[in-house]
Amino acid sequence: MNKYENVMKLMEEYCGNGKDNLIALATIALSTNAVGNPRPAVRMVDAYYEDGVFYVSTDANKNKMLEIGKNNEISICGLDLFAAQGTAENLGWVKDERNAEIRAKMKKIFTWFDAHGDEDNPDSIVLRITLTEGTITDNDKKYGEWQYKVDFVKKEVK
Repeated sequence: MNKYENVMKLMEEYCGNGKDNLIALATIALSTNAVGNPRPAVRMVDAYYEDGVFYVSTDANKNKMLEIGKNNEISICGLDLFAAQGTAENLGWVKDERNAEIRAKMKKIFTWFDAHGDEDNPDSIVLRITLTEGTITDNDKKYGEWQYKVDFVKKEVK
């Protein structure tokens, strides 16, 4: 395996295989600071990971979605395992036929989903977070290195 494949394997071990992941999601706030500069807004979200993408169940009217509507560039992190940048996209209503496979996975992975997913509400949507670049940490140095700088778009480790 090459370095990129090893990193993707690490991400799958850390976050994949049907795991429920709590990650920090940062967006650019709609409000500015006292001198008019943009500022970050961060919150914890529940997500599942698959093939370089995190999926989140949320409400279309939440601040994060309004912020993503203006600027879809995001940053995420997961404890001491990874930090990454990417883009976020509203895939629409969770019960939309095109989201059937994602919805089925959410119902299986998120134990809270049936009780709190509010899936009959058309504003209950799927947020897709596609990673573009990041730093993956291998604390055990399983593949030889401690950290890897990854370009998920070019599928290479720098």
